[in-house]
Amino acid sequence: MNLHPSFKRQSDLALALLATAILLIPGLIVALLVRLTSTGSILYWSDRVGENNRIFKMPKFRSMRTDTPAVATHLLKDPKACLTPIGGFLRKTSLDEIPQLWSILKGDMSFVGPRPALFNQEDLIALRTERSVHRIPPGLTGWAQINGRDELPIPQKVALDAEYLQRQSFWFDLKIIWLTALKVIRSEGVTH
Repeated sequence: MNLHPSFKRQSDLALALLATAILLIPGLIVALLVRLTSTGSILYWSDRVGENNRIFKMPKFRSMRTDTPAVATHLLKDPKACLTPIGGFLRKTSLDEIPQLWSILKGDMSFVGPRPALFNQEDLIALRTERSVHRIPPGLTGWAQINGRDELPIPQKVALDAEYLQRQSFWFDLKIIWLTALKVIRSEGVTH
């Protein structure tokens, strides 16, 4: 069953509301831990590239020090040195991603799609545009996420994003969500 955009949006809203209800208490606990273990704001809002290359603000629980440059983590000289005391744990467990439910509720993101590029990841943005991946909303998780995440070179990541664009369906999205849950439980694919 191919995904009609309005069906996908309604599914995203329903799932985001359910996830928000389930994750409200854990989210509040994480927010408190971020506040108690480092200085700065609880949330980090980054400029991300959304559908049709539109820039939007995406929230995450802050896992990096406030003086960390706004670049992709793999471009940092020593990413682990930039982590807050609980930053490594938040990233390994993907708890830093909980605030992105706001972006899904708002319509900037979907549950499944290509992970939103940083505004300055010009190589990734250009390749995605070339392969028409920019036409779909970015996701909390995606086909590339479960096939390597941080370990993938950009051309391979975009090839997987383009494959998702061609294979989009309700059942494929469910498969990706299920495999994402397994990866998070096993902490697979997180290098920093």
